[in-house]
Amino acid sequence: MLPKWFTDWNRENPVDIYKPAIIIGVLGSAVFATALLVTWGQPLATDSLQTGPRGTGMKVAKFENELAVPDPTIVDYYTDEPFIPEAGEDLAGDIYENVQVLGGLTDANFNRLMNAMTQWVAPEQGCAYCHAGADEGNYADDDLYTKVVARSMIQMTQNINESWDGHVNAAEVVGVNCYTCHRGQNVPSEIWFRIDPVTESTAGWSSNQNRTTSQSQFTSLPSDALQKYLLEYEQINVHDLDSRVDTQPGDPTWQNTERTFSLMNYFSNSLGRNCVFCHNSRAFYDPVQHTPQWGTAMLGISMVQEMNNDYLVPLEGVYPPERLGPVYADAPKAACKTCHKGYQRPLQGLNVISDWPELATTEAPVYE
Repeated sequence: MLPKWFTDWNRENPVDIYKPAIIIGVLGSAVFATALLVTWGQPLATDSLQTGPRGTGMKVAKFENELAVPDPTIVDYYTDEPFIPEAGEDLAGDIYENVQVLGGLTDANFNRLMNAMTQWVAPEQGCAYCHAGADEGNYADDDLYTKVVARSMIQMTQNINESWDGHVNAAEVVGVNCYTCHRGQNVPSEIWFRIDPVTESTAGWSSNQNRTTSQSQFTSLPSDALQKYLLEYEQINVHDLDSRVDTQPGDPTWQNTERTFSLMNYFSNSLGRNCVFCHNSRAFYDPVQHTPQWGTAMLGISMVQEMNNDYLVPLEGVYPPERLGPVYADAPKAACKTCHKGYQRPLQGLNVISDWPELATTEAPVYE
């Protein structure tokens, strides 16, 4: 207990202790915040990618802390350096039976690729996922549909790397291989099936739109945009450039415009970018004002159309019923998100072809 004189003195000489405490608290907080910023950096700092001429606002901004977040599937990527072939080595096609695609590889590189494909596509099932007789040493039979599909997918991968360099390697050589889509899963994520109309008891435009579906990205936009534009080669149009065009709701122009919006929304979600990544928002219709990325995207559309029509849809008769679509029993198909998974570049630009020249060409691979 304090002495009486001390209590009397404090009562007769009051002092404002709050103001100094507030000042000390504010200064202390400022010093603490400054120390955090110096140590950890600006948490809300942004970085931008300029996509068009300066002064036009054509840039894509993202928080730096978001850009620094790696694709979580990168850490599980398996790769192995190739074996440099020596003259006179026996080839896989001469050693093994029924090697229809990779017969020109040496034994070491053939088995190296087979092991990698197992890691990329079926790490849990192993060789038996494609080869029914693997446990008995029989790899030749085509008893399992997965082996037939895998053979076609190898050819598709070679074609992508060989014929679509302008899209796949637009920024630098990175290529694609099985892991680009599969990421350690038997069936890649973000494949799609035909679902329009989304109600069995109705047909027409009303049953295709204003329904919450994954293909419309859970918006009220049409659900058949991938079907029309990435499979059926329909032309992507936004609107008629002529004024006072005599159209009514339900006319094809309106429907195609809404389908275009649906496709573009899908594009944005697939790459994690917005409209001005490819377009000048002043003139979406004018290709002269588009960004270089627009050209890359257009090549990507053509590439996916070819993938679906030449490689994926023809496998419909090979798949078992459980692998086909829920409405039309159609083959699984690919689209932008199948590879990109929400990132501007698949696997954030990881080079997945440098160790696998066998998948980069239909000709004899070049080993370095």
